[in-house]
Amino acid sequence: MSRIELIGVSGTALAAEQWPLLRRCTAIVASRRHRLLVADLPHPVIDIAPVEAMLSQVETALAEGDVAVLASGDPLFYGIGRSLIGRFGPERLTVRPALSALQLACARFRIPWDDLALLSCHGRVADNLPGRILRYPRSMLFTDGRNSPDWVAAELLAVLAACEDSGRIGAIRIRVAENLGLGDERLTSGSLAEIAARSFGPLNMMLIEQPPCPLPPFGLVEAEIVHSRGLITKDEVRAATLHRLRLPATGVLWDIGGGSGSISLEASRLCPDLAIRVVEKKEEEQANIRANIRRFGAYSIRLVGGEAPEALAGLPAPDRVFIGGSGQRLEAIVEAAAVRLADGGRMVINAVLERTETAALACLERLGMRVSASTLAVSRRLPGGEVRAFNPITLITGEKR
Repeated sequence: MSRIELIGVSGTALAAEQWPLLRRCTAIVASRRHRLLVADLPHPVIDIAPVEAMLSQVETALAEGDVAVLASGDPLFYGIGRSLIGRFGPERLTVRPALSALQLACARFRIPWDDLALLSCHGRVADNLPGRILRYPRSMLFTDGRNSPDWVAAELLAVLAACEDSGRIGAIRIRVAENLGLGDERLTSGSLAEIAARSFGPLNMMLIEQPPCPLPPFGLVEAEIVHSRGLITKDEVRAATLHRLRLPATGVLWDIGGGSGSISLEASRLCPDLAIRVVEKKEEEQANIRANIRRFGAYSIRLVGGEAPEALAGLPAPDRVFIGGSGQRLEAIVEAAAVRLADGGRMVINAVLERTETAALACLERLGMRVSASTLAVSRRLPGGEVRAFNPITLITGEKR
C-alpha cells in the first residue's frame, strides 16, 4: 500500500536526508512558499489549500505511489497532520517533524514553555478569544493573516476597557515572533496599545504575559460577589440553577437580567471556553458586573447594557439561556430567546412570584418545549442557632426539541 511522507520543514531549505524521500514519491503537496523548494523536481505539486480539495487529490495520487506532504515545523502541532490522519488513518503516514514554531519562538524569547497555555486562532473563528487568553498568566497564540497580533491586541484592549480594567491593560506585555526561521524574521515587544498600532505579516507566534487572574473554584459565596442591597441569586439557588442549565463546554450562554452576574461568574469558572453575554439594563448593576469581571478575571463574560428583548437582537445565538429578571416582559423575552435557541438547548427561568411561574410554564409549553419545574425552599442556620428562611423559588426548565 502506498504511503504518505509527512515532512516538516524548518527554515528556508530542505535537509539532505529529505531529498531521497521526495524523489521516490509520485506527487508532492506544498504551500506556495514551499513550492520554491521543490521547483527542480519533475513531480506534480498539489496545493495544500483548500484542505478538502487537497485530501481528494492526495487520495487519487496514492493510487500511483507514495505522496510527500511538506508542512512547516511539526505538522502534528496545530498542523495538517490532524486532517491527514483523519482522512487516511495513522498507519498510512510516516511523520518526520522539524522544530515547531512554538519551540523556535520560545528559544528566541529565551523562556521555558512547559507551563505555557497554547492557543490557536489560525484559520479559526476567534469568538471569545479574549476570555480564553485572559485566563492564563502566560499564553502563546498561533495567529494568522486575519487574526493577527495587532487585531488580537485591539480585541483585548476593547474587552478590558469595557470592564474599566485599566490596571490589567497597563500590566499586560506582548512579544511577537514574526517569520521565524526566514530571512525577514523579526521580534517585537510592547504594550497592548503599542502592538495594536503596528502591522504584522501572516506568520506569527504571539506571547501574552500578565499577572495571574484569581480563579476561585466553583462555590462563590454572596459576600465575595459585588452586589446591591442583597439583590443576588442565593448560593443554594445558584448551584441548582447551574445544574439545570447543564452547561456545554463551548457555545454561548445568555444571562438575561443578570443583576450582579453571579450565575455568569460561576459559569465562566465551570466552562471557561463558554462565551457568556449578560444582559442588564440598570446602571448600578452594570457597574457591579464590571467589578465582578475584574475581581475574578472572568473575561469570557461580555456585558450587554440594555433591556431585553430588544438587547438580544445583535447577540450570537445561544445554546443556553438563563432568565433571572424580566421586568414584566417575560413572555416577549422567552419568545425572542426561544427563536434563537439551538436545537436541544435549554432555557432556565427562576420565578419567585406565582404569576411569573404560571406565565413561564404556559409560555414554554406553548412554544413546544419539554418543560419541568422544581421549587426550592432554602433556610440557613446562622451562628447562635437562629434559622433564617428565604422565599421559595421555582426553577423552570424548557428544553428545545
